Parts: sequence; C-alpha cells; structure tokens
Amino acid sequence: MNKVLTKLGLAGLALLPSLAMAAPAVADKADNAFMMICTALVLFMSIPGIALFYGGLLRGKNVLSMLTQVAVTFSMVCVLWMLYGYSLAFSEGNAFFGGFSMAMLKGIELTALTGTFYQYIHVAFQCSFACITVGLIVGSIAERIRFSAVLIFVVVWLTLAYLPIAHMVWAGGFLAQDGAMDFAGGTVVHINAAVAGLVGAYLLGKRAGFGKEAFKPHNLPMVFTGTAILYVGWFGFNAGSASAANEIAALAFLNTVMATAGAVLAWTFGEWMFRGKPSLLGASSGVIAGLVAITPACGYVGVGGALIIGIAGGIAGLWGVTILKKWLRVDDPCDVFGVHGVCGIVGCILTGVFAAPSLGGVGYAEGVTMGHQVMIQLFSVGVTIVWTGVVAFIGFKLADMIVGLRVPEDQEREGLDVNSHGENAYNQ
Repeated sequence: MNKVLTKLGLAGLALLPSLAMAAPAVADKADNAFMMICTALVLFMSIPGIALFYGGLLRGKNVLSMLTQVAVTFSMVCVLWMLYGYSLAFSEGNAFFGGFSMAMLKGIELTALTGTFYQYIHVAFQCSFACITVGLIVGSIAERIRFSAVLIFVVVWLTLAYLPIAHMVWAGGFLAQDGAMDFAGGTVVHINAAVAGLVGAYLLGKRAGFGKEAFKPHNLPMVFTGTAILYVGWFGFNAGSASAANEIAALAFLNTVMATAGAVLAWTFGEWMFRGKPSLLGASSGVIAGLVAITPACGYVGVGGALIIGIAGGIAGLWGVTILKKWLRVDDPCDVFGVHGVCGIVGCILTGVFAAPSLGGVGYAEGVTMGHQVMIQLFSVGVTIVWTGVVAFIGFKLADMIVGLRVPEDQEREGLDVNSHGENAYNQ
C-alpha cells in the first residue's frame, strides 16, 4: 500500500508543472494595492488640488466658478470614460482610435487583469488622468466663459482629442509605433491640455479690464495648499505609470522629487535675480514646472538627468509666464500654457536626450540613437499640438454656436460666482 501511495504521489508531483501552467493568472496583491493608492492620489490631484490651486489664482468673485467647473467636469469625464472613453482609448482599433468593444466596460470580467493588477483599477487609473487633463484646461478660460459652454466643449474635446492621443501614445497607436517616449503624460496630458487652453483663451478674448486693472491672485495660501496637494498626488501620477510596485516605479518616484526640487530653486533664484524678490507664487509655480517637465521622462532617465530636466523646466516655465506670454498677447489667467505647455515640451524633448545610457538613462529601442529619439520626440510634440489645436477650435466653436462662449460684460465684471452659480465665496 505504501508503495502504491508513493507511486501516486510521485505521479501527482509530475503533474504539478502542467497544472500550474494551466492555472489562471492571479493579481499580485502588492501591485494591486500600489495601483489603487496611485489612482486615489491622482484623483486627489483634481479635487481638491487643481481646484484650490486655480481657485486661489483667480479674483475672489470667481473662485467658486472655478471650483464648480473642476468638480462638474471631473464628474462628467468619469461618466463619459465609463460609457465609451476607456474603450476608444484602450481597446483594439486602428492607429488613432480604439473601438467600442469595451463600451460600458462590457467584456471586462471581475477577475480580468492588466499586467499584474485588476483591469478595473486600470480603468480607474486612466480615468483619473483624463479627469485632471480636462481640469487643467479650465485655468486658461477662467473668469469669462459660460458654464454651459465649458460642458459642451469637454464632451467634444475629450472624445476627439484626449482619447485618440491617449490611444496613439499608450495603447500601441501611431506615436507608440513611431517610438515616442512619454512615461506619464507629457504629450497626452500637459501639452494636450495647454494647447487646448491656449486656443480657448484666444477665442474668448481677454478679460474685461485686462491690462488696465490689476488682476492678482486673491488667496496665495489657497494656491500653496493646492500646490502641496498636487505635489503629493503627482507621485501617484508618475510612479503609478510604472504599472507595478517595481524598480521603475522607485526610479520615477525619486526622479519626481529631484526634478521638482531643481525647478523650485531655478524659478525662485531666477525670479529673485530679475524681479528683485523671491515669491511664494514663484516657488509654487516652480513646483508645477518641475513636476510637468519630469512627467514624460521620469521612468526613462537617471536621477542626474531628472535634476537637469527639473532645472530646465523651472527656467523655461519662468520664461513662459513672463516673456512668452507677452509675445503671445494672450490672457491665460492661470498660465496653463506658460507652465504646462512650455515645460511639457521641454520635458518631452529632453527625455530623448537623458534616456541615453551614457547619461544614466534606461536606454533606447534597439538601433535608435539619441539624435533619432529626439526627432521622434519632436514629432510627437508636433502631432499633439496640431491635433489638439484643431479639435479645441472645433469644440469651442460648437459651444459658441449652441450657447455662446462668453458671459455678458456686466456679469463678468460682477463675477461669475453670483451670476453663473448664485453664490458668493466670501461675505460682501
């Protein structure tokens, strides 16, 4: 009997490898928890991060309008993402769009995986990116746009700009096939949103009294609070884009710290040199500049490269909001293009440089040189600018035709809070 049992046991052991191969894949608990935390951090960036940062930059009579725009567009994007957004961005399709095979999240089983974590978390993680990208745009069009026009624009722009660019970069589409390197959203998020905001700012025109009256941030502590929230949340943004709790996530995490520190110092000392005094607003802007600049590069470059990219981002952002803004003659209340657009472009280009192994980076695809990669990066930036610029123009024009873009001047001067939402942030 013992001999029989022994033979059966050995036979069972011999079957174990084949049984293991046939076993269904299971989620890695550490990666699963990591991605849920990262998703929550990115959601935290939108509400309250973007809302408080932008709200503090505006005049007191318009702060509630900003908070409302961020909160409602956030919710609208969440719903659209579930209805068809995730499917168009991440299902199989062509080089520019996915299909509708996962519309309403159909076909995604409860235990379905993306890599080593559940696909439902991937849906939520990518939704958080779409939410904050839309939230960034409203900073360029603040203090004079109709609330209904914002909502119409969001539907058009999310569908025809954000989703295809996300598909092109992160779902094996056109730019991914070309070899573009964008770890966490330099093109998909920052350049995409900044160019759309710039188009909207031009189409809306300047705020009443712009250039004649002092338009100063009404609450700098609110700006700093929003900045701090964005900084903490950004670790979910960048480290989470590794899609696992691994060495690349650790690299992205540290690179985010170093680049941001470099940008704050570059902006602060640059402002101190040229304006005579270092300001809290400048330091807060430096934080955002560094975070934006390192976003496309954080998982590809070494720590030394990240520091240089951060310093370059701080200098470029300061130039963008002081000199470039005057050249463009645009009224961008929250300097979305000056920071997110300019620093996003700088970060995308420098990714192609500092990804080089000789400079501490993780390297390029086989046969690709630094010069070739930089050209690919420039091409991806150009495609993003043209694509989102055209779609944004169409979106704003449609909103203008349907409801009108801009509130009447008397309502604008009184403030959007009371006229668009029937509320006041502060006692009068």
